Amino acid sequence: MTGSSDERMHRVNPLADLAEDRRLSPRTGYTRAHWEAAADALLDAAWRWASPGGARLDLPGPASGSGVRSDGLEGFARTLLAAGFRVAGAGGDDPHGRLARYADGLDAGTRTPGADDAESWPVIRDHHVRGQPMVEAASVALALRVSRPWLWDRLDDAVRDRVEAWLRDALHALPAPNNWYLFPFTVAGFLEAVGRGDADTAHVRRRALDLLEAWYRGQGWYSDGDGRAFDHYNGWALHLYPVLDAHLAGTGSPHGDRLREHLAGFSLLFGGDGAPVHHGRSLTYRFAAGAAVALGAVTGHTPLAPGVSRRLLSGCLRHFLDRGAVDDRGLLGLGWHGPHAPTVQRYSGPASPYWAAKAFVCLLAGPDDPLWTEVERDAPVEERDHVLGLSAPGFLVQTTSADGIVRLHNHGSDHVRPTHAETAEGDDPHYGRFAYSTRTGPTPAGHPADNHLAVVHRGLRGARRRIHPLGAGHGDGWGWAASWHRPVFPGGSPLLPALRVESVVVARGPHELRVHRVVGAPPGAGVELTGWAAGPDLSSVLRPLHGWESADDVVAPGGTAFTASARVPRLLGTSDGTSAHVALAVLAVDPGDLADVVAVVAAGPDAVEARWSDGTVTRVSFAPLEVVHG
Repeated sequence: MTGSSDERMHRVNPLADLAEDRRLSPRTGYTRAHWEAAADALLDAAWRWASPGGARLDLPGPASGSGVRSDGLEGFARTLLAAGFRVAGAGGDDPHGRLARYADGLDAGTRTPGADDAESWPVIRDHHVRGQPMVEAASVALALRVSRPWLWDRLDDAVRDRVEAWLRDALHALPAPNNWYLFPFTVAGFLEAVGRGDADTAHVRRRALDLLEAWYRGQGWYSDGDGRAFDHYNGWALHLYPVLDAHLAGTGSPHGDRLREHLAGFSLLFGGDGAPVHHGRSLTYRFAAGAAVALGAVTGHTPLAPGVSRRLLSGCLRHFLDRGAVDDRGLLGLGWHGPHAPTVQRYSGPASPYWAAKAFVCLLAGPDDPLWTEVERDAPVEERDHVLGLSAPGFLVQTTSADGIVRLHNHGSDHVRPTHAETAEGDDPHYGRFAYSTRTGPTPAGHPADNHLAVVHRGLRGARRRIHPLGAGHGDGWGWAASWHRPVFPGGSPLLPALRVESVVVARGPHELRVHRVVGAPPGAGVELTGWAAGPDLSSVLRPLHGWESADDVVAPGGTAFTASARVPRLLGTSDGTSAHVALAVLAVDPGDLADVVAVVAAGPDAVEARWSDGTVTRVSFAPLEVVHG
């Protein structure tokens, strides 16, 4: 994408001319009217690229791997979801006549599925056979369900039959082995809601719910399929579909209680500037990260006061609108703020960012709902500093109210399927790093890796692929998380079967005590630890405490999603057999004087003891792992 016309395009906030309400929303100025206006602006811009019959929205940009026809369906389906929430939340009021245009598109797209013309939708096939239409079928079905009185019920019988026939292919095609099983679940939920259910719909619904049980790990967290992939899909897919399904059906569900528990911790993952943590895949969906917060407010399955929920939602929306997510054509581009190729997955096409439509589920709360009438309150990150250990996903959440930065220490999420060999893939920046934040993004593959410990052998740096969690917890004002991994070298060679790295982080305030134990290192192996990849507006410090021989800075010229070029602090040492390496890391606007924050008072290959400036002592023992702080 570098040098493309889209990258050079001026970026605008489509709500810049809409008056703020600082009485009702003292933090963001945004109200329900701003959310409606944002939906309207995004829909109006996207529809300028509609096919003549309205069945496809062929947004400009390179095609995804699924092809142009699938991309056009994606534009239709994802914007239809936003329109469905917009109109349903307004009680059917559709002053722009959008649903009539979508009705025409439903008619045109389903006349001859698979045909090579300007309107026909692709057929839904197995996920590995250009299977993206299955994803879009779920958006079509969910939008039809929430807007049923004003769209589905007004379609001709023949159109309804054709739409059903097209959707039904999603019940029989093979989903990807993750959240995709919720797409036929959602299609089946719609068909049953409109009286078109049968044994097939019942089967795919039971199948999905059974898989959710298998993927549930506790504390409100699902893995995205077998394995340990924990990221934003937990909220915008694994919670969204079953909880909203039960809400629309008016039935009880255990998934609501899980959403409530999830939000107790997830609400900490939004910075003072509104940004969600930059971690995991599909981040180009941007403010869809707020979908779980919105869903909790709409369904009542939330521990958050309405004013807090709106603060998080509007803060997230405004964060992206203020920072260039929308170009001067009114389109959401592929990237984070503006265009950013390393944030984008191979499956992403020009309309992919419009899964951001999921955030507009908040509009299902009507104008008189407390979500919109209660005065906006501080976000959790603004109230005080937090340290929260989440053992289920293997996360340690660390927030600081002084600068509004949220840090997510990752000791449990790796996006490696159980059937994959650890040597099968190289560095995965969005999962393999030890830490992520709301102000920094990982450096791209091929650049110096941030927040990483590498064992260096014969000039090759080992990557962190499969993460084995060892636990996480917290006390009063502090917390910890731990894991181990087997370094994987480029190309899968050399193979060093005894080599492993055991890692512990202890967080207090803005400070991170990072303790690493290298086991089974060959003679002369190098050890490199890096800190946060910061731009000019932040300080990233990595102070050596034990086991290091030198320090320097490296530059990642490809930058991150937040800065054009990034500076990464680095420590260098060696290992022969088993060795301990300890450092103090800080990411802050003003890190202050770090000289006497913490000092290692005892260290050996099996245990490290550090004393903080207030006299508190942290002891980290390995084999077995134990973290004691007091």
